[in-house]
Amino acid sequence: MTRNNGGRDATSTPGDDVAKSQPRTNSHIRSIPTAKRLPAATGRLVAKPVDMPDVVTADTWPGGLPMPNFSAWVLRSEPLVAPGGNRSHGYVFAKRALDVVGASLALMLFAPLMIVTFLVLAITTRGKPLFRQERVGRCGRLFGMYKFRTMHVNAEALQAAVKNEKDGPIFKNRRDPRITRIGRVLRSFSIDEMPQLFSVLKGDMSLVGPRPPIASEVMKYAPWQTARLSVTPGLTCLWQVSGRSEIGFEDWVKMDLWYIANQSLWTDLKLLARTPLSVLSRKGAY
Repeated sequence: MTRNNGGRDATSTPGDDVAKSQPRTNSHIRSIPTAKRLPAATGRLVAKPVDMPDVVTADTWPGGLPMPNFSAWVLRSEPLVAPGGNRSHGYVFAKRALDVVGASLALMLFAPLMIVTFLVLAITTRGKPLFRQERVGRCGRLFGMYKFRTMHVNAEALQAAVKNEKDGPIFKNRRDPRITRIGRVLRSFSIDEMPQLFSVLKGDMSLVGPRPPIASEVMKYAPWQTARLSVTPGLTCLWQVSGRSEIGFEDWVKMDLWYIANQSLWTDLKLLARTPLSVLSRKGAY
């Protein structure tokens, strides 16, 4: 049986841990939202609520798992969070098969569009057409993710001069001046995300799962928010089909936690079915 450094059973329930924990001072208690019901945007996909304890101590966080050790994670000496979601052998096998078959078919279908996009960017944009960025994957493992370039080559250096219009650790600006004209079109139809299909084939990502964040964002997470990293990140998710950037970060995380609590092949298929119309609507895509 796996135990953390404090000797606590890593598989114990959050209710048991919270009841047994006796925080020494108020600084050891973190109030977190109780997600009794998710926003209406989740629609018919909601099968059951995501329950979290009203408080989390310095030793535990929702799920009864050890508190994230950010220092050890930064040094890459241990995972940030323990695995979560549906870990049954049948689901894991079916999900991986769906990823491989689905990504392969999508690459064949969109290959002409991807080739044209690559050539246009090579001719009209400074820098390489493909932009590589390190993202945080399952349990905090870092991996290289590729996107078609949509920003100027010095975009990261200019970020301090751009106003952040979103709450939480994420950075979004509807009229971000760092985005090129071609980049706005690519983002509007999510064409810039297509190279991530190769990450799905490799196994770093899945077709369905929480969107992978960058490390600087994760370092600003509240402990309960790191739970979204307990499963493999994906191309599409409940947030993606419910309004994307128009949804606040806290509701975004709650949607990811709902997916983790309700992870199944049927849920994945329903989210995949909703994705094309969501992409074509361009709602929240910027």
